[in-house]
Amino acid sequence: MPVWLQTAALLSLSNVFMTFAWYGHLKTLGNKPWIVAALISWGIALFEYLIMVPANRVGYTELSVGQLKIMQEVITLSVFLPFSVLYMQQPLKLDYLWAGLCLVGAVYFIFRT
Repeated sequence: MPVWLQTAALLSLSNVFMTFAWYGHLKTLGNKPWIVAALISWGIALFEYLIMVPANRVGYTELSVGQLKIMQEVITLSVFLPFSVLYMQQPLKLDYLWAGLCLVGAVYFIFRT
């Protein structure tokens, strides 16, 4: 499997954990003290880091730090959009499209040779 694909797959999985760690508590722990939400989020974030660190190490064998960062941002938006709409029940806005198009430009500039 190509390095970029291994990296993207691992970063996608880590991003699912990250998104739930950062935003999931807003829906599920809204009635709990913030410290409870923080501790649970840190526990979830541990799994994110256990996947993200190897993903970046694998990716760095062939990709630059800038390329890894832009890949991460594209994956973040790709994971966040369905999370926001399906799990958090937020309205789908055209702004996601515009943000995505900006990221397409970022991908172009960081990956062009």
